[in-house]
Amino acid sequence: MSETRPEKCSDWAVMLHGFIDGELDPMHALQFEDHLATCASCTAELEKYRELKDIIGQDGVRWQMPERVRERIVTALSHEIDGAPSGSSASAHRLGTWWKAADFIRRWSFIPSFAALAASVFLVLSVPPQTGVLQDQILASHVRSLLVDHLTDVQTSDQHTVKPWFNGKIDYSPPVIDLSAQGFPLVGGRVDYINGRVVAVLVYRRHGHVINVFVWPASPVAAASRTREGYNFAEWSSGGLTFWAVSDVSIADLAAFRADFAAAAEK
Repeated sequence: MSETRPEKCSDWAVMLHGFIDGELDPMHALQFEDHLATCASCTAELEKYRELKDIIGQDGVRWQMPERVRERIVTALSHEIDGAPSGSSASAHRLGTWWKAADFIRRWSFIPSFAALAASVFLVLSVPPQTGVLQDQILASHVRSLLVDHLTDVQTSDQHTVKPWFNGKIDYSPPVIDLSAQGFPLVGGRVDYINGRVVAVLVYRRHGHVINVFVWPASPVAAASRTREGYNFAEWSSGGLTFWAVSDVSIADLAAFRADFAAAAEK
């Protein structure tokens, strides 16, 4: 499952798991089935995941979780709890996460597959739960905007048209930056629904590639970069707002975009 997929399949990769679990709406399920009919790579990938699910579901196929893995999980969760200020909402959230994870470890001291073990440990140790949920939602929104041709609600390169367009649609004012001189022309904007609220989305291009920038009010976060399913993410904070940029441009291009956007927004 670590095989490199053809570039043309990158937009379909995010839909594969939803298709397996029956979570796609009828329109997207039909689109994915049509794609499978002509794509041997995605069909093979789908069969691998189905085989894995069958193995996990078998009775009597169990391996004991290595003690060193258990210790790593417990240590990582302990550090998460200790890192939050006492009495804070973050501390309460992490404590809740601790109890859920502790229950997971207790109930799954034997698990059906080393592959499932590796995936579970990776998720626990490398991606905070809330961040993983946001990544899923943002990536799904990015792919949908490309698949259903709903990239913008207001299509213009004029920042002075895009910015006032958001008035009355959201309860904050996102910075709309003209970065055409830096090689990231503004395409327009739209609103989307992420993490339980309506958020602003700014749309840019880079050599034909789309960069979606999701913006909403949130507590400051450390700047971070991530990669998933062939897409790159950049996260940063400024002026009481959190920004998530996602695109299939290179990591270097997305890092340059984040630096140019942040610098221009502070002027």
